[in-house]
Amino acid sequence: MRSQKCINIKNYHSDGFIGKYQRLVKNEVIPYQYNILCDNIPDAEKSHVIQNFINAGKALKGEDPGDGFYGMVFQDSDAAKWIEAAAYSLVNFPDTELENTVDELIQIIDKAQDKDGYLDTYFTVKDRDKRWTNLLEAHELYCAGHMMEAACAYYEATGKDDLLNIMLKNAEHIYKHFITDKNEGYPGHPEIELALMKMYRISGNKHCLELAEHFINTRGVDPNFYVKEKEKRDWNVWGSDPYNRDYQQSGKPVRKQTDATGHAVRAVYLYTGMADLAAETNDAELYAACRRLWESITQRRMYITGGIGSTVIGEAFSTDYDLPSDTAYSETCASIGLMFFASKMLENEVNGEYSDIMEQAFYNAVLAGMQLDGKRFFYVNPLEVVPGISGVSPTHRHDLTLRPKWYACACCPPNAARLIGSFGKYAYGENSDTAFCHMFAGGNVSFENGMKFSCKTNYPYDLTVNYKIEKGGKLAIHIPSWSKIFSIKINGNEISLMPEKGYVYFSVNDGDNVILTLDGTPRLMYASCKVPALTGMAALCRGPLVYCFEGVDNGGDILSLALKKNGTISVGKFNEELLSGTVKLFAEAIRIEDDGKLYSDSAPKETQCTALAVPYYTWGNRGENQMRVWMNVR
Repeated sequence: MRSQKCINIKNYHSDGFIGKYQRLVKNEVIPYQYNILCDNIPDAEKSHVIQNFINAGKALKGEDPGDGFYGMVFQDSDAAKWIEAAAYSLVNFPDTELENTVDELIQIIDKAQDKDGYLDTYFTVKDRDKRWTNLLEAHELYCAGHMMEAACAYYEATGKDDLLNIMLKNAEHIYKHFITDKNEGYPGHPEIELALMKMYRISGNKHCLELAEHFINTRGVDPNFYVKEKEKRDWNVWGSDPYNRDYQQSGKPVRKQTDATGHAVRAVYLYTGMADLAAETNDAELYAACRRLWESITQRRMYITGGIGSTVIGEAFSTDYDLPSDTAYSETCASIGLMFFASKMLENEVNGEYSDIMEQAFYNAVLAGMQLDGKRFFYVNPLEVVPGISGVSPTHRHDLTLRPKWYACACCPPNAARLIGSFGKYAYGENSDTAFCHMFAGGNVSFENGMKFSCKTNYPYDLTVNYKIEKGGKLAIHIPSWSKIFSIKINGNEISLMPEKGYVYFSVNDGDNVILTLDGTPRLMYASCKVPALTGMAALCRGPLVYCFEGVDNGGDILSLALKKNGTISVGKFNEELLSGTVKLFAEAIRIEDDGKLYSDSAPKETQCTALAVPYYTWGNRGENQMRVWMNVR
């Protein structure tokens, strides 16, 4: 049984920091990305996504498919994630023009669906006879999964079921292929597992649940499936190695897996589906596997920013404690997927660990993936950049110093947009008698169990959260592990509570005012000595925010800076004009001055100074310059 579930997105209307980001997504990101999908942005990477659907529709009618298919094999998923982001935006900001645009796109998608329910423009336009013959690389199930998620979100937002019916027909096609006709296989890129769970809850169609179970339960049972599949075909997409079972999370059945391995996004999408299924079916063995994989990620293979996937080789996990800052991969999508995983783990067990990681990933790695104006995006999120090396050296070419407008592989930008729009689903949850506050987000919230309240906060900069209770009941508030001290007042009277697995539980009545105050003291964080790259270094944090040091604030050079051991750290005033509104930290530091030689037997000179730090998510918004999260301490 689920310990709690996320709220319906229609039951939350946001303001404050999250509301500002959701307005940015509505006003800038969604229109910008739609123009990208239509190839209307000059000097940006070509997308061709919508034209692919149009061309697929022509091909199905026996017409000339125009300029054919362009892009990655999974290009369809960009449109799906854009629709999902638009759906969440429509809940908070009704917009007839946007809704009409989505409806028109859905009509185009409808015409691209084959009569048997198959939907994938790559194969419809290019290689119709090769459908379902390359599960390892071809991403058919991945694209279907994203479009299923879009269908669910748009139905929830508008009540319109056109896309939902398209994807239910697609699900039945997939069911026939894998269940009825007993064709072997499971997704090369997991995603459809979590999407089918959403489809099941929205539609009640048990074939969706059965398919999700099938793909999860059969994965890794035959670890040689992809080898056998490749032997049957004479073509490939990228030439992926079917023997690399760790990369595909297919070396063992999922219930026997112990370490997070391989492509980081694929891993956390799979684990999300597993955790969702475990909660739905009360599968203790499956949840235990999820717990082992969770610990593998968060205790041994995760950056302090909530980034995961430490190597560019395969966009993957490498090994325990291998967390280099300057060659970090830390794909934006991977941190988004980690949030999905954490949210579903919360549905199995209310445990503050999961909320901690959702918050850590969102306020740092996820938000860093998007420029503050919403028009440029990082795919990769390093924790250190040095112009002239980063983006230039063969070993650092993936770690860019500035965000591009778009990419050929554009999975991250619409992924960030849909997550920001649906933030309330992750911030709040409920069960039959309790309202849960997993993260802190201003706005009005109503719950199916009858509770209602408004939340006012300037979090993450002001660490005070105010709840005005409209309809009372039992409230559970997450106390982040970084806040060693906190206070809760009800109608001005402080109450003493001890957290239970990271949550405080108490009853509230109609009209009550609840004020939560968390610890806003800046703190230095130190890595395990098992992380070789970080010996003798520290990272500066305040609240949920990881801070970084940029050259633009520190005389152009941060490589010669070291934080002073036991030095003071002070908090600046909130500056509305700086980086869309932020707070700087000021740390006592030491500037090291050498003689300019590559190596020298002369000890460098040291002078006292003050180093300025800004939140990591804001870096790279003021031109190309040096950046570091982890600093030497002297």
